[in-house]
Amino acid sequence: MTDPDTTDDGFLGGRLRILQPRVGYRAATDPVLLAAATPARPGQSVLELGCGVGVASLCLLSRVPDLAAEGVERQAPYAALARRNAERNRLPLTVTEADLARPPAALRARSFDHVLANPPYFRANDGTSADDPGREAAFREETPLAQWIDAGLRRLVPGGWLTMIHLTDRLGDMLAALGTRAGSVMILPVAPRSGRPASRVILRARKGGRAPLILLAPFILHQGDEHLRDGDDFTPAARAVLRDGGALPGLG
Repeated sequence: MTDPDTTDDGFLGGRLRILQPRVGYRAATDPVLLAAATPARPGQSVLELGCGVGVASLCLLSRVPDLAAEGVERQAPYAALARRNAERNRLPLTVTEADLARPPAALRARSFDHVLANPPYFRANDGTSADDPGREAAFREETPLAQWIDAGLRRLVPGGWLTMIHLTDRLGDMLAALGTRAGSVMILPVAPRSGRPASRVILRARKGGRAPLILLAPFILHQGDEHLRDGDDFTPAARAVLRDGGALPGLG
Protein backbone atom coordinates (compact mmCIF):
# COMPACT_ATOMS: atom_id res chain seq x y z
CA MET A 1 0.00 0.00 0.00
CA THR A 2 1.31 3.46 -0.90
CA ASP A 3 0.73 6.73 0.92
CA PRO A 4 0.36 10.28 -0.42
CA ASP A 5 4.11 10.84 -0.20
CA THR A 6 5.14 7.84 -2.32
CA THR A 7 4.49 6.34 -5.72
CA ASP A 8 4.47 2.66 -6.68
CA ASP A 9 6.56 2.28 -9.83
CA GLY A 10 7.34 -0.68 -12.05
CA PHE A 11 10.88 -1.62 -13.05
CA LEU A 12 12.09 -4.42 -15.33
CA GLY A 13 8.81 -4.49 -17.20
CA GLY A 14 6.85 -4.58 -13.93
CA ARG A 15 8.75 -7.51 -12.41
CA LEU A 16 9.78 -5.19 -9.57
CA ARG A 17 7.40 -2.83 -7.76
CA ILE A 18 9.31 0.02 -6.17
CA LEU A 19 8.05 2.62 -3.71
CA GLN A 20 9.68 6.00 -4.32
CA PRO A 21 9.23 9.47 -2.85
CA ARG A 22 6.67 11.44 -4.81
CA VAL A 23 8.91 14.48 -4.31
CA GLY A 24 12.66 13.96 -4.11
CA TYR A 25 15.16 11.70 -5.82
CA ARG A 26 13.45 9.22 -8.13
CA ALA A 27 15.36 6.38 -9.76
CA ALA A 28 15.16 5.95 -13.52
CA THR A 29 17.40 4.00 -15.91
CA ASP A 30 20.82 4.55 -14.30
CA PRO A 31 20.49 2.12 -11.37
CA VAL A 32 19.04 -0.51 -13.73
CA LEU A 33 22.08 -0.15 -16.00
CA LEU A 34 24.35 -0.31 -12.96
CA ALA A 35 22.81 -3.61 -11.88
CA ALA A 36 23.08 -4.98 -15.40
CA ALA A 37 26.80 -4.13 -15.48
CA THR A 38 27.65 -5.90 -12.22
CA PRO A 39 29.14 -9.34 -12.96
CA ALA A 40 27.96 -11.05 -9.77
CA ARG A 41 27.49 -14.81 -9.67
CA PRO A 42 25.32 -16.95 -7.38
CA GLY A 43 26.88 -17.39 -3.97
CA GLN A 44 28.81 -14.11 -4.03
CA SER A 45 28.45 -11.03 -1.81
CA VAL A 46 27.50 -7.55 -2.99
CA LEU A 47 27.51 -4.12 -1.34
CA GLU A 48 25.80 -1.05 -2.81
CA LEU A 49 27.03 2.34 -1.60
CA GLY A 50 24.28 4.96 -1.43
CA CYS A 51 21.52 2.51 -2.32
CA GLY A 52 18.62 4.99 -2.17
CA VAL A 53 15.34 3.07 -2.31
CA GLY A 54 17.18 -0.06 -3.43
CA VAL A 55 16.56 -0.15 -7.18
CA ALA A 56 20.03 -1.23 -8.34
CA SER A 57 20.45 -3.94 -5.71
CA LEU A 58 16.95 -5.29 -6.23
CA CYS A 59 17.40 -5.38 -10.02
CA LEU A 60 20.63 -7.33 -9.49
CA LEU A 61 18.96 -9.72 -7.04
CA SER A 62 16.14 -10.35 -9.49
CA ARG A 63 18.70 -11.39 -12.14
CA VAL A 64 21.22 -13.31 -10.02
CA PRO A 65 19.92 -15.73 -7.36
CA ASP A 66 21.62 -16.61 -4.09
CA LEU A 67 23.46 -13.34 -3.52
CA ALA A 68 24.32 -11.95 -0.09
CA ALA A 69 23.36 -8.33 -0.78
CA GLU A 70 23.67 -5.28 1.46
CA GLY A 71 23.02 -1.60 0.87
CA VAL A 72 24.29 1.45 2.73
CA GLU A 73 22.12 4.57 2.68
CA ARG A 74 22.64 7.75 4.68
CA GLN A 75 19.12 9.21 4.38
CA ALA A 76 16.73 7.50 6.78
CA PRO A 77 13.54 7.83 4.65
CA TYR A 78 15.26 6.28 1.64
CA ALA A 79 16.78 3.47 3.72
CA ALA A 80 13.32 2.70 5.13
CA LEU A 81 11.83 2.56 1.62
CA ALA A 82 14.65 0.28 0.46
CA ARG A 83 13.78 -2.16 3.26
CA ARG A 84 10.09 -2.02 2.34
CA ASN A 85 10.91 -2.56 -1.34
CA ALA A 86 13.05 -5.59 -0.55
CA GLU A 87 10.26 -7.07 1.57
CA ARG A 88 7.46 -6.45 -0.90
CA ASN A 89 9.53 -7.92 -3.76
CA ARG A 90 10.63 -10.83 -1.55
CA LEU A 91 14.31 -10.23 -2.23
CA PRO A 92 17.04 -10.61 0.42
CA LEU A 93 18.52 -7.11 0.66
CA THR A 94 19.83 -5.91 4.02
CA VAL A 95 20.01 -2.11 4.38
CA THR A 96 22.28 -0.31 6.82
CA GLU A 97 21.53 3.34 7.58
CA ALA A 98 24.98 4.92 7.68
CA ASP A 99 27.32 7.38 6.01
CA LEU A 100 29.61 5.53 3.62
CA ALA A 101 32.44 7.79 4.74
CA ARG A 102 31.96 6.61 8.34
CA PRO A 103 30.68 3.03 8.13
CA PRO A 104 29.82 1.20 11.35
CA ALA A 105 32.39 -1.19 12.78
CA ALA A 106 30.40 -4.26 11.72
CA LEU A 107 30.53 -3.16 8.09
CA ARG A 108 34.20 -2.15 8.25
CA ALA A 109 35.00 -5.69 9.37
CA ARG A 110 33.47 -7.23 6.24
CA SER A 111 34.63 -7.63 2.66
CA PHE A 112 32.57 -8.19 -0.48
CA ASP A 113 33.06 -9.73 -3.91
CA HIS A 114 31.38 -6.74 -5.57
CA VAL A 115 30.74 -3.10 -4.72
CA LEU A 116 28.43 -1.01 -6.88
CA ALA A 117 27.63 2.69 -6.70
CA ASN A 118 25.75 5.46 -8.49
CA PRO A 119 27.31 8.51 -6.77
CA PRO A 120 25.86 12.03 -6.93
CA TYR A 121 26.59 13.44 -10.37
CA PHE A 122 27.28 17.08 -9.61
CA ARG A 123 30.15 18.68 -7.73
CA ALA A 124 29.36 20.59 -4.55
CA ASN A 125 29.31 24.04 -6.19
CA ASP A 126 27.85 23.13 -9.58
CA GLY A 127 24.46 24.53 -10.61
CA THR A 128 21.42 25.46 -8.56
CA SER A 129 20.49 23.57 -5.41
CA ALA A 130 17.34 21.44 -5.47
CA ASP A 131 14.44 22.48 -3.21
CA ASP A 132 14.02 18.96 -1.83
CA PRO A 133 16.79 17.87 0.59
CA GLY A 134 16.64 14.24 -0.52
CA ARG A 135 16.99 15.14 -4.18
CA GLU A 136 19.81 17.56 -3.38
CA ALA A 137 21.72 14.90 -1.41
CA ALA A 138 21.27 12.37 -4.21
CA PHE A 139 22.44 14.65 -7.04
CA ARG A 140 25.09 16.91 -5.49
CA GLU A 141 28.12 15.42 -3.80
CA GLU A 142 28.87 16.19 -0.19
CA THR A 143 31.21 13.23 0.03
CA PRO A 144 33.83 13.68 -2.74
CA LEU A 145 33.83 11.16 -5.56
CA ALA A 146 37.34 10.00 -4.62
CA GLN A 147 36.03 9.09 -1.18
CA TRP A 148 33.24 6.98 -2.70
CA ILE A 149 35.86 5.07 -4.67
CA ASP A 150 38.12 4.72 -1.65
CA ALA A 151 35.21 3.38 0.42
CA GLY A 152 34.35 0.89 -2.31
CA LEU A 153 37.90 -0.40 -2.68
CA ARG A 154 38.25 -0.78 1.08
CA ARG A 155 35.20 -3.04 1.20
CA LEU A 156 36.32 -5.31 -1.65
CA VAL A 157 38.11 -8.62 -1.32
CA PRO A 158 41.39 -8.85 -3.30
CA GLY A 159 40.34 -9.40 -6.89
CA GLY A 160 36.84 -8.03 -6.23
CA TRP A 161 35.04 -5.76 -8.68
CA LEU A 162 33.96 -2.14 -8.30
CA THR A 163 31.18 -1.13 -10.72
CA MET A 164 30.01 2.50 -11.05
CA ILE A 165 27.90 4.67 -13.32
CA HIS A 166 28.58 8.39 -13.63
CA LEU A 167 28.59 11.37 -15.97
CA THR A 168 31.06 11.15 -18.83
CA ASP A 169 32.91 14.27 -17.73
CA ARG A 170 33.75 12.64 -14.38
CA LEU A 171 35.61 9.72 -16.00
CA GLY A 172 38.99 11.37 -15.45
CA ASP A 173 38.21 11.87 -11.76
CA MET A 174 37.20 8.21 -11.45
CA LEU A 175 40.37 6.92 -13.07
CA ALA A 176 42.54 9.22 -10.97
CA ALA A 177 40.85 8.02 -7.77
CA LEU A 178 41.49 4.38 -8.66
CA GLY A 179 45.22 5.09 -8.85
CA THR A 180 47.27 1.90 -8.58
CA ARG A 181 44.83 0.17 -6.23
CA ALA A 182 42.64 -1.21 -9.01
CA GLY A 183 43.09 -2.06 -12.65
CA SER A 184 41.69 -4.31 -15.39
CA VAL A 185 39.40 -1.34 -16.06
CA MET A 186 36.52 -1.66 -18.49
CA ILE A 187 34.66 1.46 -19.63
CA LEU A 188 31.29 1.37 -21.35
CA PRO A 189 30.05 4.71 -22.76
CA VAL A 190 26.26 5.04 -22.69
CA ALA A 191 24.82 7.23 -25.46
CA PRO A 192 21.20 8.36 -25.80
CA ARG A 193 21.15 7.72 -29.57
CA SER A 194 23.48 6.58 -32.33
CA GLY A 195 25.85 9.38 -33.32
CA ARG A 196 25.24 11.33 -30.10
CA PRO A 197 27.96 11.88 -27.49
CA ALA A 198 27.85 9.52 -24.53
CA SER A 199 26.22 11.16 -21.51
CA ARG A 200 27.12 8.41 -19.02
CA VAL A 201 29.95 5.98 -18.51
CA ILE A 202 29.89 2.68 -16.69
CA LEU A 203 33.26 1.84 -15.18
CA ARG A 204 34.32 -1.51 -13.82
CA ALA A 205 37.66 -2.04 -12.09
CA ARG A 206 39.24 -4.98 -10.28
CA LYS A 207 40.98 -4.50 -6.95
CA GLY A 208 44.61 -5.33 -7.61
CA GLY A 209 43.92 -5.94 -11.31
CA ARG A 210 46.71 -5.39 -13.82
CA ALA A 211 45.13 -6.05 -17.22
CA PRO A 212 45.11 -3.18 -19.77
CA LEU A 213 42.18 -0.76 -19.84
CA ILE A 214 39.42 -1.67 -22.30
CA LEU A 215 37.16 0.95 -23.89
CA LEU A 216 34.03 -0.76 -25.21
CA ALA A 217 31.80 0.36 -28.06
CA PRO A 218 28.99 2.67 -26.87
CA PHE A 219 25.75 1.20 -25.58
CA ILE A 220 22.89 2.96 -27.38
CA LEU A 221 19.67 3.52 -25.46
CA HIS A 222 17.18 4.80 -28.07
CA GLN A 223 16.44 4.10 -31.72
CA GLY A 224 16.42 6.78 -34.41
CA ASP A 225 17.69 10.33 -34.47
CA GLU A 226 14.98 11.75 -32.22
CA HIS A 227 11.89 10.79 -30.22
CA LEU A 228 8.94 10.69 -32.62
CA ARG A 229 6.08 8.94 -30.81
CA ASP A 230 4.52 8.24 -27.44
CA GLY A 231 6.02 5.41 -25.43
CA ASP A 232 9.61 4.28 -25.22
CA ASP A 233 11.81 3.82 -28.28
CA PHE A 234 14.54 1.73 -26.71
CA THR A 235 16.89 -0.25 -28.92
CA PRO A 236 16.45 -4.04 -28.69
CA ALA A 237 19.66 -4.25 -26.63
CA ALA A 238 18.45 -1.56 -24.21
CA ARG A 239 15.02 -3.17 -23.94
CA ALA A 240 16.65 -6.50 -23.06
CA VAL A 241 18.33 -4.78 -20.11
CA LEU A 242 15.76 -2.21 -18.97
CA ARG A 243 12.58 -4.21 -19.54
CA ASP A 244 13.72 -7.85 -19.46
CA GLY A 245 16.36 -7.58 -16.73
CA GLY A 246 19.28 -8.91 -18.78
CA ALA A 247 22.98 -8.26 -18.26
CA LEU A 248 24.78 -5.60 -20.28
CA PRO A 249 26.53 -7.21 -23.24
CA GLY A 250 30.27 -7.42 -22.59
CA LEU A 251 29.96 -6.32 -18.95
CA GLY A 252 27.27 -8.12 -17.00
